[in-house]
Amino acid sequence: MNDKKMMQIVGAVERTVGENKKTWWTKIGVAFPNKDGSWNLRFDYLPARLADTTIQLRDIEPKDAAPTE
Repeated sequence: MNDKKMMQIVGAVERTVGENKKTWWTKIGVAFPNKDGSWNLRFDYLPARLADTTIQLRDIEPKDAAPTE
């Protein structure tokens, strides 16, 4: 099993309210699966407004993956 394929991105999704509703997504860390099916989450930082933010776990898209040399 290749761990890089199993790694997930941890992202913060924030939404504005009012007339100009906007949603944006920010990478805030990574997640690695454990043998028992649970996940270890490693955060680079946490959003300041946690009550207004949804934390998501997503598959890594090729454009998000670190370049391999």
